[in-house]
Amino acid sequence: MGVTARGAIARSPGVPATIEEFRIDDPGPNEVLVRILASGVCHTDLGVKSGTYGSSGFPFLLGHEGAGIVEAVGPDVTSPRVGEHVILAWRAPCGTCRFCRAGKPNFCSASLNAEKRMHTHDGQLLNPVLGIGTFCTHTLVHAAQAVPYPAELPAPQMSLIGCGVMTGVGAALYAADVQPGTSVAVFGCGGVGDSVIQGARLAGATTIIAVDVDPQKLQWAKQFGATHTVDAREGDPVAKIKELTNGNGVNYSFEAVGIAKTWEQALFCRDLGGTCVFIGVPGPGPTLTLDLQRFFDLGGRVCVSWYGDCLPTRDFPLLAEWYRQGQLKLDGIVSRTIKLDEVEEAFAAMQRGETLRSVIVFDS
Repeated sequence: MGVTARGAIARSPGVPATIEEFRIDDPGPNEVLVRILASGVCHTDLGVKSGTYGSSGFPFLLGHEGAGIVEAVGPDVTSPRVGEHVILAWRAPCGTCRFCRAGKPNFCSASLNAEKRMHTHDGQLLNPVLGIGTFCTHTLVHAAQAVPYPAELPAPQMSLIGCGVMTGVGAALYAADVQPGTSVAVFGCGGVGDSVIQGARLAGATTIIAVDVDPQKLQWAKQFGATHTVDAREGDPVAKIKELTNGNGVNYSFEAVGIAKTWEQALFCRDLGGTCVFIGVPGPGPTLTLDLQRFFDLGGRVCVSWYGDCLPTRDFPLLAEWYRQGQLKLDGIVSRTIKLDEVEEAFAAMQRGETLRSVIVFDS
């Protein structure tokens, strides 16, 4: 029979999203229908809507940070069960690709997704962002993308674990493997950057330097564990970071902006043998020219982190429990809660730097 849902749909690049009804077919094998309770508004969705990412995939069902309740399951689904509260993951390892077989499921090249069974009122197949689509009352995902969490925990905070928080915390814990007693610099203190700060704090880093051009974001960063802040408008942030680390530079640096200038700064604020992790998504086009000898002389390790190198079935419950224990601070990342028809204003507030995350909250 299927269900009629309501969601934010981007029909063409650069045009405001429209709130429309759409149709979802019954779940197929290994698929689940999820009623969304809350969805974070992430910068990636703005990039999709504008055509920066995936310009050939319209119409898109926006959203990819979601928490909800399983309402129906397809054939052969034993977990999750109807009625369970779940966080949605945009990567669900397949178990059979070359990376999964090599014991590296966090690099899975064939992530599991539901078949496209969601249709606009004029008959077009919807393309859910990152295989999820969460700016909506209901969505359809692969069962492996729906990770249960305790129902008593708040859905707005849990939804953020599904992407931005996991990306940042995982970048510190897994991609960089931050060690106790070390130093860290984070370039870009939005929702992802502040989650890197939290991951570094949880890992035991003792010097955590937040770098941004927005004084408000630097103040927010202190709430999540930054021990020092650097306003990049007030001189060379690399020189300031060196000053704060006895002239040496940091053991770990993270770039959570996605522009060439901050990438270069993140590279060269490191100590000898330091690690630099790129998280910010640049979009097509930007290039970076490096002084190769200077780069070589620093040594160390440089990597890109996708989704914090996480395993959602392992890590989502871990982060949810850290939140329950008060170790992971998510309440402050929820800058404001909104309704579905306020999505465009949420994008505008994001661009103005007013929020870490707006979260769409649906009637429970």
